[in-house]
Amino acid sequence: MLNTFRPFAIALSIAAVAIAALTHPTAQRQTSNVILFVPDGMRAKMVDAKNAPALAALAAEGVTFENSHSLFPTFTMPNAAALATGHYIGDTGIFGNSLFVGPAIQRADGSTTPQIENDGVLGELDEKFGGTFIPESTLLAAARAAGVITAVLGKLGPSLLQDHTARDGTSTIIIDDATGTANGIPLAPAVSSALVSAGLGTRPPPRGDNARAGDFKTPGTTVANIVQQNWIAEAATRVVLPELKRRGKPFLMVYWSRDPDASQHNHGDSHGTIVPGINGPTVLAGIRNADDNLRRLRDALVALDLAATTNIVVAADHGFSTISKESRTSTAAARKYADVMENRLPPGFLAIDLAEALHLPLWDDARRESPVARDQHPRGTSLIGTNPAAPDVMIVPNGGSDLVYLPGRTAAAFAPRIVDALMAHDYVSGIFVDDRLGSIAGTLPISAINLVGTGAMPRPSLVVNFRSFSTGCAVATTCGAAVADVTMQQGQGFHGSFSRAETFNFMAASGPDFKTRFVDPMPVGNADVAPTLATLLGLKLPSNGALSGRVLQEALKDGRVGRFTSKTTRSAPGRAGLRTILQYQEVDRTRYFDVAGFPGRTLGLSEK
Repeated sequence: MLNTFRPFAIALSIAAVAIAALTHPTAQRQTSNVILFVPDGMRAKMVDAKNAPALAALAAEGVTFENSHSLFPTFTMPNAAALATGHYIGDTGIFGNSLFVGPAIQRADGSTTPQIENDGVLGELDEKFGGTFIPESTLLAAARAAGVITAVLGKLGPSLLQDHTARDGTSTIIIDDATGTANGIPLAPAVSSALVSAGLGTRPPPRGDNARAGDFKTPGTTVANIVQQNWIAEAATRVVLPELKRRGKPFLMVYWSRDPDASQHNHGDSHGTIVPGINGPTVLAGIRNADDNLRRLRDALVALDLAATTNIVVAADHGFSTISKESRTSTAAARKYADVMENRLPPGFLAIDLAEALHLPLWDDARRESPVARDQHPRGTSLIGTNPAAPDVMIVPNGGSDLVYLPGRTAAAFAPRIVDALMAHDYVSGIFVDDRLGSIAGTLPISAINLVGTGAMPRPSLVVNFRSFSTGCAVATTCGAAVADVTMQQGQGFHGSFSRAETFNFMAASGPDFKTRFVDPMPVGNADVAPTLATLLGLKLPSNGALSGRVLQEALKDGRVGRFTSKTTRSAPGRAGLRTILQYQEVDRTRYFDVAGFPGRTLGLSEK
């Protein structure tokens, strides 16, 4: 049931893309520069003059995208791939931050389900797949092939993904958490020397206390990611931007701010409770930290006389929710564990409940010596079956949704049993099933959410969405809560579900090529960013797959607002009459996914 690898076809396709970009006749006609600023995890409606004045000002003077969308699953790396390539997840094959990739990845301790927010892991994946594990060119790769100067700074993982095949340190300037370590990308001598001359050194500081997540007894951090991001902002404004100007050509720079994501995940403002959840003082400081990074970039552009010729596009990878760990139906929540609050869902709860329903042993993929005991829980990938070396079910937890793989030959017959077992639990809200498994009552096919395309990675058999709801506030998408299969505690933050609180990411743009004081009513999304930036730079981005975004013409000067439609798809009823319902918008053939799940269990899903 799993995809085969296509390394040579992928490599040839990427080479063709690079050559096309290099020879495109308009590649050098545009003089405007471009900065893509990604405030990781920024909820759309949290941006205002009080919380984030620099972001609010940019949107007010330029374009506000009031109908914006992240891709589902709403995780960082799937959306980073969309921002990088302009393609939906079916074409990139990046289904989660952790996913089944097929071959064992040595940089991930030999795991076949690695966490890919790691420069070493990304490099090994490229090697395993014949040069690139994503069968689409990234925008930065096409840009540098056409002579545009390129640079990426920020969060480990999604930053390198923007130009993951540029690992020499000279073709693209890459600075992230791993810079200066054996796991990082080397710096060009000129950049390294400039960092030293600026008194910064060649290695960013660690996150410090911001990385402290706490545990079931101890609250997490109370500080934003100030120290690390101050260094990266200094590197961007005092070294990289001056270097880009010195080279005298149009440039494309991506700045990926780890905050507010880092502070929303690890905060200790709401230990064990869902209010205030991700709206406490630590999170607000994280929002302001990202906002301050943007302000400093804009100030530097003014000082370097680049502001008038530089477009800035802001796109958060996803929204955010407060973690809920409550369930009335879960066997896993009723058990006692040494490291979990009583009557709360433990990490791996879906795997525990599913193994119980199937009457099969449960294994932790990292510890296959013996099955998981009743007073224990898995911490990562789980395996269900009598033989962990050949499991019937593989569950890769990610957060607000889990990926389920059925590697056995009887997957089509096994899948309905799994769906029926999942529908018995109150924390499930919508199930998507690989089209190859056929139609199953209560579920929708994964092709309905653009998860079937030309991607090289094995497709998940099922994607299970978790329950989400509002904790009660004037703007529901700013105080959403969602069940999450993670080690973090109730009250901290996560994402990955099909809640509108997580698909509603902040997006805005300003610069010489954009309209001023314009509120865009049309649906837009992360997959639209790369084709739009390619247009600004005079580049052509050929596609291998058909699941691509569109150029946001209505936001550009002299562009006209188009038409769009709102649609709903409903599954046949399953257990207890449950239906997976998908609500989305469409511009021509480009889909923008609002919400999905079971009625009453997904924030933003209409009951009608």
